[in-house]
Amino acid sequence: MRLVPSSDTVPTSVNKYLLPHERQVITVRQHPAVLIRPIAEVLVGLAPAGFLSNAVARGNNAVILVIWVLWAVLVVRLALKVFEWSVNYFVVTSQRMLLATGIVTRKVNMMPLGKVTDMSFQRSTLGRILGYGEFILESAGQDQALRIVDHLPYPEQLYLEVCGLIFKGKDEDD
Repeated sequence: MRLVPSSDTVPTSVNKYLLPHERQVITVRQHPAVLIRPIAEVLVGLAPAGFLSNAVARGNNAVILVIWVLWAVLVVRLALKVFEWSVNYFVVTSQRMLLATGIVTRKVNMMPLGKVTDMSFQRSTLGRILGYGEFILESAGQDQALRIVDHLPYPEQLYLEVCGLIFKGKDEDD
C-alpha cells in the first residue's frame, strides 16, 4: 500500500531535501489533532472575552479594545499553528526518514533506514479515538536527531510500510 502515489503530489518544500537517487515513498503531515489545543484556547477565550466586554467593561472602550486584542492574539496564534501544521512533513524515502518542521527556522531531522535498529509506535486513548499515533525510533548511535515522531495519522499502516522498507534488504540476505 502506497500512501502517496507520486512525487508530483509532494510539495517542493519536501522535494528539495531529497537526494537525486532517492525515491520518495511516504509523505504525511501530522494528524490535525495537533490543532485541538489552539482551537480550544480560542473558543474558551471567546466566552470570557464576550462576558467581560459586555458585563464588566460596559461603556469603557479602552478596556473593551484590550479584551478583544488579547482574544485576537489567540486567533493569530491559532493561524500560525495551522500554517505550521501545513508545512511540517514526515517523509520516508527509499533510503532514509526525514522530519521537516518549522516556519521561520526550518529544521530537518533525518535517520538513514539502515541505521534503524528498533522502531515502535504507541497510541494513547485519545490517539486511538482520533486515529493518530507516535513512532519511536532507535539506532546504534548515541545522539539521534530523529527519535520521536508524534501525531502521525494511520500509524499501523505507516508502521507496516516503514518496516517493509527497513527489513526488505535483511530478508534478501537470509
